[in-house]
Amino acid sequence: MTTTGRFTLPSESNFAEKTRELAELWGADAIRNSDGTQLDDAVRALGKKIYSAYFPTRAHNEWITLHMDETPQVYLLTQRVLAETDRVSIDLMEGFFAEQLTPNYDANPAKYWEVIDRTTGEVVDPERWEVHTDTHTVTVCGATPMHEYTVSFLAYIIWDPVEMYNHLTNDWGDKEHEIPFDIYHPATRRFVFDTFERWLEANPDTDVVRFTTFFYQFTLIFDPKHREKIVDWFGCSCTVSPRALDDFEERYGYRLRAEDFVDEGCYNSAWRVPGKAQRDWIDFLSGFVRENVKKLADMSHAAGKEAMMFLGDQWIGTEPYKDGFGDLGLDAVVGSIGDGTTTRMIADIKGVKYTEGRFLPYFFPDTFYEGNDPSIEAWDNWRKARRAILRSPIARMGYGGYLSLAAKFPKFVDAVTHIADEFRDIHDRTGGEPAEGELNVAILNSWGRMRSWMAYTVAHALPNKQTVSYYGILESLSGMRVNVRFVSFDDVLEHGVDDDVDVIITGGPVDTAYSGGDVWAKDPRLAETLRAWVRSGGALVGVGEPSSQWFQGRFFQLADVLGVDEERFQTLSVDKYFPPVVADHFITADVPVDPAVRAAWESAGYRIPLSGCGGGQGRVPLGGIDFGEPILNTFPVNERVTLLRADHGQVQLAVNEYGKGRGVYVSGLPYSAANARLLERILFYASRHEDRYAAYSTSNPECEVARFPESGWYCVINNTDRPQATDVTLPDGTGEHFDLEPSAIAWRRL
Repeated sequence: MTTTGRFTLPSESNFAEKTRELAELWGADAIRNSDGTQLDDAVRALGKKIYSAYFPTRAHNEWITLHMDETPQVYLLTQRVLAETDRVSIDLMEGFFAEQLTPNYDANPAKYWEVIDRTTGEVVDPERWEVHTDTHTVTVCGATPMHEYTVSFLAYIIWDPVEMYNHLTNDWGDKEHEIPFDIYHPATRRFVFDTFERWLEANPDTDVVRFTTFFYQFTLIFDPKHREKIVDWFGCSCTVSPRALDDFEERYGYRLRAEDFVDEGCYNSAWRVPGKAQRDWIDFLSGFVRENVKKLADMSHAAGKEAMMFLGDQWIGTEPYKDGFGDLGLDAVVGSIGDGTTTRMIADIKGVKYTEGRFLPYFFPDTFYEGNDPSIEAWDNWRKARRAILRSPIARMGYGGYLSLAAKFPKFVDAVTHIADEFRDIHDRTGGEPAEGELNVAILNSWGRMRSWMAYTVAHALPNKQTVSYYGILESLSGMRVNVRFVSFDDVLEHGVDDDVDVIITGGPVDTAYSGGDVWAKDPRLAETLRAWVRSGGALVGVGEPSSQWFQGRFFQLADVLGVDEERFQTLSVDKYFPPVVADHFITADVPVDPAVRAAWESAGYRIPLSGCGGGQGRVPLGGIDFGEPILNTFPVNERVTLLRADHGQVQLAVNEYGKGRGVYVSGLPYSAANARLLERILFYASRHEDRYAAYSTSNPECEVARFPESGWYCVINNTDRPQATDVTLPDGTGEHFDLEPSAIAWRRL
C-alpha cells in the first residue's frame, strides 16, 4: 500500500519540525498555508510541493482605503416599517452589522435605490422620499397610514465576510480588518493584476497558487450581534455596483431594479424559481468573472505554477458546471468536504486536471479545544465522503487551519493517519476508476446541470428543518450504485428525455426552483413529454410536492403518473378513498417494523367510508420509515394506486402503474442508511429492474458495495462507527459474509 502522496498538509510559521513529523506520518507530498498563517523558510525547505493561498481581492488595505468607493457592494432591504401618519422614517442599518456594511451615498440614491409600499407593491416616487446621511435614515412623505414601507439600498461591504468570520472565531483582537475590493472598477482591476504579477515574482518556490477564491463572495451578511443574517451559498447579491448595473443595461437593453436583487426580501435564493433578470445577471457576471479568472490562470502558468480554485468563499461567477468552465485554464479545483453531496459537487467537475477535497474538521479553536474529541468529526466526515469518492473519485485530500492545534490531539492524529492511508489505498486498487453504476438517474429541476449536486442547499453541507427531507435524496444518491446527472425543465422542453435515462427524480416544495413553479401551467409540453416518456417505459419518482401548481383543479400536475395528489382545501367536497396499504413489497423489504406495531396496525383496521371525507385510511400508523417533515393532506388519485405507507390519514409512499412505466411518490427522505436503501429499492423498482437488484447488494443497509470491473475489485464499506455484519449477494446467487470493524472497508477480487 502506498503511504505517501495525494495529501496536502496545512502548516504555519515556527512549526517546521512538527510539520516534518506529521508530513511523514500522514504521507503529505504538499504543504499549504491557510487564512491567517504563513509558511516560513524552514517549512518551505522540507522538500514538499508548496501551495500558497492567494486572495486576489483583499489583504491590501493600503490600496482600498484610498478607493473606498471601489469595495464590493450589495443591495440590502430594510426592515418593514409601519406608517402611522403620512410621514414615516426608515432606519437603513437596523439589523445590519455596521462594521461589515455602510450605505453607498456616492451613487445617486434616486437612480439606484427604491422605496416600496409593501402593502400595495407600489414603487414610491423618489420625489416623495429623502435620504439623511447623518442618521442613515430615509423619510417617506405622503405615506399611506397603516401601510408598510421598505428601502432597497446599495451598501459598501467594508469587511471581508470570510476574514471577518475567521477574525471573530479565532479572536484576532485588534488585527486590522481586511477590506475587500471590486475588480469591476478599472483602477482596482489593474491593481489586482499588477499586485499578482509582483507576488508571482516574489514567490518563486510556490508550486500551486491556491486562489481562495476570486472576486465575489457568496451572499453572507451579518447582524449587529455578529450572527449570520443572510446566507446563500449560491447568492449573487454581493456582486453589484453602479458601473456594472449601467453596463448591464447597455448590453441587455433593460435596466435592473433594486427589487431584482432584494427580491421582496428573498434575495434570489437558489430555492426561488429563477426569472429572466436573475439568469441574465448570472450570465453577465460569469462572463466578466471568467474572463479575468483566465488571465490569472494564464499568469500563473507563465510563472511556472499551477492555478487551483477553491470552490467556496468568493467563487460566485465561476460556475463550474456552466458551459465553458474548462476554457478558464484552471489546473484544479479544491473544495470543502462536508458530506457525500459536497464531495460529489467537487468530484464531478470537468475541465480541470484534478480535484482535491479539504476534509473536516478545520483546525480552528471552535473544534480543537480541551475536552473535545476532533477525531469523532474526522471519522464521520470520512465515512460520508468515502461513499461518494468510491462513485466519483477526487485525486487528492487534505486539511486546513492551524496545524499546531491539531498536533495537540493524538487520537485525531491517529485518525488522519488511517484515513490518509485508506484514501491512497482506494486509488492504488482502483486506479481512480469510479465504481460501476447500475442505473442512470436524472435529477430534474429549474437549474439542471448548472447546479449539479447543489440542489436543496442553503448553506454548504448544512441541511435545516425545511430542507432536510429533500437534501437526503442527494446525500443518498452520492454514494449509491447509480450514475447521476442533473437536467432542467428547459432541457426536457427543448430536447426531451435522454434515451439512456432509467429514472427521473423531481420534487420540492411548491413554488420553488425544485418543483418548478408555474412552468407546469405555462407550458403543457412539459407534462406531455414526461407522461409520454413514462407511458413508454420510463420511471418518475416525485418527492414532496412534485409538479405542484394549482391549475385546472389539480395540485400535482403529474398526479396521474405518481398516483398521488395533495388536497389544497379546494376539493374537500370530493371524497377521497384510500385502498389498503400493502405492508410487504419489494421497495419496503428492508424496512424494520416492530412485530407488535405491525400487529396493532393490522388489528386496528381502516376507517369506514364517511360522507364528505371518503375512507380507507389506516386507524393507526404502520411506521418504520422516517419521511422527515410531513407533507399534509396527500391522497391517492384512485384505488388502483398501491399504497406502501399512508400513516395519519395521508400518503407518504405509493407506486403507480402508468402504461409501460411506473410512478413513485415519496413525501421526503432525510438521509440515513435505511432511507438510502429505501431509495435504492425505489429506483430499481420504478425502472422495472428488480431482477438486477440482488447482485452485489448487502443484507445490512449500514454497509454498501462498490464494484470496479476494470481493476477487478469490489469493496464492502461499513458506514458507521460501530461493528457491522453483512452478507453480500454475488451474481451467481451465492453470498459471502463480512464482519466489519467500525468505519472499515474490505476488498475482494471480482
